[in-house]
Amino acid sequence: QLSCLLKMVTLRGIPKDWDSYPKDLLLFLSPSDYAATGSCSQFFINVGKANVDVLPREAPQRQQLLLEALECLKIPGTRISEENAEILGRLVCDLGGEYIRSSAGSLLKDLSQCGSFLPDQEEAIRDVISSGNTTFGPPAAWSAFTLSELSGLIPVLDHSILQQIPK
Repeated sequence: QLSCLLKMVTLRGIPKDWDSYPKDLLLFLSPSDYAATGSCSQFFINVGKANVDVLPREAPQRQQLLLEALECLKIPGTRISEENAEILGRLVCDLGGEYIRSSAGSLLKDLSQCGSFLPDQEEAIRDVISSGNTTFGPPAAWSAFTLSELSGLIPVLDHSILQQIPK
């Protein structure tokens, strides 16, 4: 339905007021199409607010969006800053384990918004949390507030991590 709606909206060219349309529509639009109305980073800020789960995780459009976002933000390698993670929004849910490890905790809060994880992402999240080198500190120093901030990651935590969290 969204793909069809996009065709209707763009029938007479790309509208100048993209920001007034539902963010989910942008998932079916190319950043180059959006370029006439704004910057690529603005495009990905809006895409990051969309429900990326409208597209299956393995959908070529979704994978292409992540690749184009990384290129737009000029991210060399696999380290994602907190600022770039904020721009990526829900697209962080598609980053592989190597990005999660390299970003040393700057993705944890954003990752906690994801509905599910692939096995390599889960392993990377556990590695980062176990290291204790995050803004949240080691699990032994966590509070109820920390657990609230990372609530979406709790199902990923294994027994060795859960044991360390104070009662």
